[in-house]
Amino acid sequence: MNAHRLFTAAALAALTVLGFFFFPGHTFLQSDTQIYMPMLERLYDPTLLARDLIATQPHMDFTIYDETVLLARRVFGLDFRTTLVLEQIVFRFLGLCGIYLIARSLKLSRPVSVWVTSMLALGATILGPAVLLWEYEPVPRGFAVPLLFLAIGLAAHEESLAAGVIGAVALLYHPPTVYPFWIAYTLLALQPDEPRLMRARQQGLMPLAVAIGVLLLLAKVNHGATEPQVFFAQIDAQQEALQRMRAPYNWVSQWGWGTYFQYLMLAGLCVGSLFRLRRYLPESLPMFAICMPAIGLLSMLASLIFLEGFKWGLIPQFQPARAVLFVTAFAGIGSAMAAVTAYEEKKRWECFAWLFAAFAIPTQTYLTQLLWPFGDELVLRRLLLIAGLSAATLLAFRVGKEGAAIVAVSAMFLIPSYGEVVNYGKVHSAALDELSQWAAASTPTGAVFHFPDAGRQPTPGIFRAKSERAIYVDWKSGGQVNFMKQLGEEWWNRWNSTLGAGYKPAPPEQYATLGADYVVVQTKNKIPNARAVMENSGYVVYKTRP
Repeated sequence: MNAHRLFTAAALAALTVLGFFFFPGHTFLQSDTQIYMPMLERLYDPTLLARDLIATQPHMDFTIYDETVLLARRVFGLDFRTTLVLEQIVFRFLGLCGIYLIARSLKLSRPVSVWVTSMLALGATILGPAVLLWEYEPVPRGFAVPLLFLAIGLAAHEESLAAGVIGAVALLYHPPTVYPFWIAYTLLALQPDEPRLMRARQQGLMPLAVAIGVLLLLAKVNHGATEPQVFFAQIDAQQEALQRMRAPYNWVSQWGWGTYFQYLMLAGLCVGSLFRLRRYLPESLPMFAICMPAIGLLSMLASLIFLEGFKWGLIPQFQPARAVLFVTAFAGIGSAMAAVTAYEEKKRWECFAWLFAAFAIPTQTYLTQLLWPFGDELVLRRLLLIAGLSAATLLAFRVGKEGAAIVAVSAMFLIPSYGEVVNYGKVHSAALDELSQWAAASTPTGAVFHFPDAGRQPTPGIFRAKSERAIYVDWKSGGQVNFMKQLGEEWWNRWNSTLGAGYKPAPPEQYATLGADYVVVQTKNKIPNARAVMENSGYVVYKTRP
């Protein structure tokens, strides 16, 4: 490895670390890992969480996500969190390597390619389907998306077999995420070209066939679920109402006109940047840059037809509309690279406009608000920040392109501070940790806990994962209504009769009828005349039976 490559690898590693610990950041047990961790713990030790509604219904048949962490635990003794976080860091690094390769395929210099990568390292919130460019949590989709960027970068350099292997691994982690890539790659492989190139590209399809075979084999392995996922069925009216309430991100008709207009704006950036870069693009890259955003836009229409029209039960599980992620991704990549080429052609104002678009995407989720920021102090402040970062980058281009990456890195600190962009709130606490540790050490393995005053707070889900104790019901678990009909109905019954009805103080014994062994309330909601078995600064625990 020569000095230039070593410097590049170090720069990409630094961007990975900065992005992981600062902005866009990372979380654990804040969102979907609240669901995956109990499932994984029960797969590893079937004596745990035997009475938990979610842990006993894993939906990981078509992914190697669970197999990799279970293998790491059994072979190397690594706990699940350590393994998942290490995977998350590695995959983010590989994703940034992919962005770098995409930039280099346009013959951009190494420093400029690092700058393009640093711009994408800022991430983005994907409006509508509730996903992220770089997932904050180590979840299957968060592993698959970075691998796709790497696969695209490799394909842009005509490393077809390597691109196919990486794309196949992404498929093994999260099939719903990768279908736009494989459609684009298949079209590329079938596109008439030099026989040598065609053969090489078609070889890249072989790993896809192997990955599909592996997924089908994995699907036959019993993961402990008592209710199978049903793919070929219609959603009835009750399911539809429940899913629309609990998972509106799957129902494109509920996104609103502002979201649709935003994707038209982003599609315009994709088209405009492709036109600006047309003389610089390598032969293979346009297929991905055109097809993947186009598939993202068409996925909204497909979801409307097949979910909201035909009520196909596969769609809430497959969630095809999340492919709009690639509209945002290619708008960001294209804007950054278009800014460089505009600068090289001495078109400073055009360069500034492209820079503005590239900085706007990670700074402002609702981009349409930037069109008229007056009357909203925060949006106006973000508009000024975007303009300032764009001007600073333009100046850095003039002084020395190596300094442009410094501006992008500074944005990792300015966007959350001056721009007040909060990607995730603080939900963990010392009191909750103490409660979880107490439950793990002092209560039976099969105990069930109920948090009657939790409402939609994530507290119960965090407790379940940390204590390895079952909970009766929580809001986060309701997301499983997409996957299993009976589970969704049972969750709704539990939710509607308890937390959904609001907190009403009751004697601990009353909760025993739910099957709960312990009831946990916040200290401000102490139950009068009841003896606590544990109490700290945040929570009070009561037994429901003598």
